[in-house]
Amino acid sequence: MKPDDIADGLKLCRKAKWNQLEADWQIFLHNSPDACMVATYKEQIVGTVTTIRYGHSFSWIGMVLVDPDFRQQGIGQQLLQKALQLLQSEETVKLDATPQGREVYLKMNFVDEYPISRMNMLHAEQIFHLTIARAILKDDLPLLIKFDSKIFGADRSSLLNWMREKAPGFAFLIEEGNEIKGYSMGRYGHDFIHIGPVIAENISIAKDLVYAALNKCAGSPVILDILHFEPEWIAWLKEIGFTEQRNFIRMFRGTNRFRGAPENQFAIIGPEFG
Repeated sequence: MKPDDIADGLKLCRKAKWNQLEADWQIFLHNSPDACMVATYKEQIVGTVTTIRYGHSFSWIGMVLVDPDFRQQGIGQQLLQKALQLLQSEETVKLDATPQGREVYLKMNFVDEYPISRMNMLHAEQIFHLTIARAILKDDLPLLIKFDSKIFGADRSSLLNWMREKAPGFAFLIEEGNEIKGYSMGRYGHDFIHIGPVIAENISIAKDLVYAALNKCAGSPVILDILHFEPEWIAWLKEIGFTEQRNFIRMFRGTNRFRGAPENQFAIIGPEFG
């Protein structure tokens, strides 16, 4: 995939009703200029796949997208095989699968790690809740990236710098003294604002961060992709107006040695990034 292919990638996103914007494709190519691919038929782009290497910890596969007119022809599986060839030297490869996609990945030696739910709020309302969250400043990023790496399991500094730069209004931090206790970020999309990641030491901090983010989203549709380690978390999100829209399964192939602390990941960036 080359920068000139982004327009066709966006066409596929719109056909599939996916949320990505041009900036999302650009960061894929910035991080992995030689490891994002397209499938073509008579010079027409009919499928895509992206990969990201998160340091020496693990790599990620995302944006497995096939034109609806060309599905059921094995194109998605070919793209996946090519992605796995590119990542064959990696100790661990991860992805977030739909229930249908899971059946394909199981045949490729991926195994389940944990479930993820997409939570949707069609019309965010301003919530008058006192929060101690403050805006993330550029000077906060070195400490924030160290905090995030321990919980995510890998260094994703390039991605977090990009998110703060593109949508600083959704970037919040909670700290005690000079110690970070939690943070959240978000990004704009074609159909909704996507809040995530939400990384926190406990559910109380996670709630505070989501309150701060939602107050920047008033009037807009919002989604979060959440983990299920805290039963109270999904119940609280439903209580404030979110509904469960769809499910994913976090899967991996390899050792999964760098698991991080998923119990402190209250929302992910999105299935395309992890």
